Amino acid sequence: MFSSDGVTGAKEKSELDIRSPKMPFLDRSPTISLYYEVHGPPTSTPLLLTHGYSSTSAMWQPQIASFSQHYRLILWDMRGHGQTSYPSDSSAYSEEHTIADMAALLDHICGPQSQAIVGGLSLGGYMSLAFYRVFPERVMKLLIIDTGPGFKKDSAREAWNETAYKTAEGFEKNGLKQLSGLSPERSTVRHRDAKGLALAARGMLTQRNDAVITSLERVQVPSLIVVGEDDRPFLAAAEYMSRKIGGAKKVVVPRAGHAVNIDQPEVFNEAVLKFLKGSDERARL
Repeated sequence: MFSSDGVTGAKEKSELDIRSPKMPFLDRSPTISLYYEVHGPPTSTPLLLTHGYSSTSAMWQPQIASFSQHYRLILWDMRGHGQTSYPSDSSAYSEEHTIADMAALLDHICGPQSQAIVGGLSLGGYMSLAFYRVFPERVMKLLIIDTGPGFKKDSAREAWNETAYKTAEGFEKNGLKQLSGLSPERSTVRHRDAKGLALAARGMLTQRNDAVITSLERVQVPSLIVVGEDDRPFLAAAEYMSRKIGGAKKVVVPRAGHAVNIDQPEVFNEAVLKFLKGSDERARL
């Protein structure tokens, strides 16, 4: 259901040159600090993007130059990923903590109860839907990319969770080598160790209920659903969400897989900016 993007690779230096060496952190507890980046004018509309499981904020490199011209682009690393903390307490990893982290970032960067366009890829897209379910008043628009909304059937959820547990076991057994050689998009980001990824798989990748999928019909903001044409496991999920979310727009990107923003960055960027601009114009009518 979610993405798996992330280890150090040859592209790392060139693709990270755009990033400032002194990006800030937000302390969430004595042992947890969230890494984040802000690109673009401080007066522009905030756009919060969340990466997929086992990826980091580095996966959005192809979007920074384009999106930051029009929006205050906020990128961050989830717990157990990238430059954010890797707490050893398994209870520090959950959907609820991730939602709270997103709210805290917006409060810290943009002000208490500020609004933003909220989106993400794979697990990040799921967490964006989960964030809207809890804080609908803070979401201006949704960007749901190469993801699914969870499961209604207990049997399907249990099967997904078994896969997540096996993913955790793989990291516990093989370390970061578990990621090497799997797909091109994983070669552009870094993790400090595999323990955080294992704990994140158990606490954040697994699902406890059907709260998100059953909330889709209550989404009342402009929503864009993007999926790669070759991301076959997610094509049906994208179609399902486009039918359940009122007025949602769906874009299928040719010659793109699960990391559609990396596989076809120009097409992806154009589709997102066209949607955001178009929904702005409709709101003014």
